[in-house]
Amino acid sequence: MKLYRFLSEDDTSAFCHKVSAALNNGWELYGEPTYAHDATSGVMRCGQAVVKEVDGDYTPDLKLSQQ
Repeated sequence: MKLYRFLSEDDTSAFCHKVSAALNNGWELYGEPTYAHDATSGVMRCGQAVVKEVDGDYTPDLKLSQQ
């Protein structure tokens, strides 16, 4: 099955570390990264979709971050 995750974080090195950790766990980049201003918090936020092919069947209770 193919899994999809959208990673987001404030525009700090934490975002880069989050994406790097996903890549090192077998996830692949999907599409372009996004960058937007969060008016509520007043900071810029980054986002990146990632996908991964794994064995098994999809269920909504699957913990994507543990794949």
